[in-house]
Amino acid sequence: MEKKLYIGGLSYDTTENVLKDTFAQAGTVESATIITDKMSGRSKGFGFVEMSSEEEAQKAIDMFNGKEIDGRTVTVNEARPMEPRTGTGGGFRRGFGGGGNRGQGFGGDRRKSW
Repeated sequence: MEKKLYIGGLSYDTTENVLKDTFAQAGTVESATIITDKMSGRSKGFGFVEMSSEEEAQKAIDMFNGKEIDGRTVTVNEARPMEPRTGTGGGFRRGFGGGGNRGQGFGGDRRKSW
């Protein structure tokens, strides 16, 4: 069964080929992916490697966690499933639609007598 590993602390210059070649020293690499920013296309400094077995994944963790790849000390551990995102998309809705003034307008409390 394949095992996915998280690789953190990567150099922004590290390529998927470098990851694949490096982790091949521990066993068969099914895939290697560097996560990039959608807008700039630049690496976010982390990625994932899928090893073909749990034994090879553990060997890769033992071999590379805390070691240098492309001049950066990396973190290698078992990838956790992605957590579902919660929220409404940024929280920018608060205050729109008149809710922020509570119907008082810009002059404050209209009940005061002058």
